[in-house]
Amino acid sequence: MDWKLPFSPGVRRLITAAALLALALTWVGDLMVLLRQPQWPSTATGWLPMLVTGPLAVLALPGTRLLPSLTPRALSIAVMSIALTCASLVVPNRTGDWGFLETLALLILIVRVLAETRSTRTTAWTGALLAVAVLMLPLRFRSLSALVGGGYVLTVVLALCVLIGCSLRALEARRQRAVQSVRQAERLALARDLHDLIAHDMTGIIVQANAARTVCATAPEKVPPALEAIARSGTETLESMRRLVRVLREESHTAQRPADLLSELGQLVADFSRRQADAPAARLEATAQARTSRFSPEIEMSVYRVVQEALTNVHRHAPGERVVVRLDADPDWLHVTVTNGAAQRRSGSPAGGRSGLGLIGLRERVEALDGTFSAGAGISGQWEVRASIPRSRTDSFVGPPQ
Repeated sequence: MDWKLPFSPGVRRLITAAALLALALTWVGDLMVLLRQPQWPSTATGWLPMLVTGPLAVLALPGTRLLPSLTPRALSIAVMSIALTCASLVVPNRTGDWGFLETLALLILIVRVLAETRSTRTTAWTGALLAVAVLMLPLRFRSLSALVGGGYVLTVVLALCVLIGCSLRALEARRQRAVQSVRQAERLALARDLHDLIAHDMTGIIVQANAARTVCATAPEKVPPALEAIARSGTETLESMRRLVRVLREESHTAQRPADLLSELGQLVADFSRRQADAPAARLEATAQARTSRFSPEIEMSVYRVVQEALTNVHRHAPGERVVVRLDADPDWLHVTVTNGAAQRRSGSPAGGRSGLGLIGLRERVEALDGTFSAGAGISGQWEVRASIPRSRTDSFVGPPQ
């Protein structure tokens, strides 16, 4: 699960490096405690937490394709820790068998299980087993004072970890609900506009068909014109269905009409440049294939909305940056890319808050046309929004302009 933390990629890498450093320093502390003992532990339970269970617990933290899923990894580490605690009670040792790296890894696993495991039942019993493993750690000292003091500290820390894990789980659930709400709203808007566009034409077809049936017996010569009118209305209705995304209404119920894709994109880029008076002017680039091709209305409208949303996000999150809108086409696909000079600085809350939902709606729209959509920071640090939409069979090459 992606926790959608509102940080740039650089900050996320810094957080990851800090976490790795904390784990490494904790392990170094364990090794120093082990090496400073007057003599090497006489039983295996004296060094297993520092040299085996601790590192194994850390290796279970990341999620990769080479490792099993989180739940079996967490269960394995919990069972291993509980087994070692029980063995420490049976095999006496003059020193404690408590590994701090093992403890830290168990606490992090609790946070991850609570935040990421989808099934509520699996989350409950896996988290409970990990909590038992943590609370049993003071038993390895075989001392009442260590059990009381260590148990108190671990209970407080465990409660904080449970709170963090449940908060992240609730945040992700809220984000998922927001995503579903945006997708449902987009689908409802498309359905509403489809009804508005074709209802009149379909009504006309029904009226003409009833009229032809009525005059069929008394005036057969009037049937062919009626059939021609029905065929013409059906063709117009089909075209209206394909143009439905041209007139998607905004909240004010006013229609958008991107008549010609390049001219409308040029106007959109020009308006954006006027709003960014102190920034370099935005630039629209189009290849020769894109300039001389005809695209279906739904493709043109989707490209228009992608550019519109991308420019809006640049205006909100990266004002003053250079922006390039590029349109490219090949025989099978139409590609649109919007790039600004630096990665966007997200100032709002993650998806589920104020930002991120516009891109989710765009992804839903593009994927409905069997296209692909991506948005994120590239290797060079530039923020790029890219959509690729397959061209329909009716799209054609219309030749160079006269």
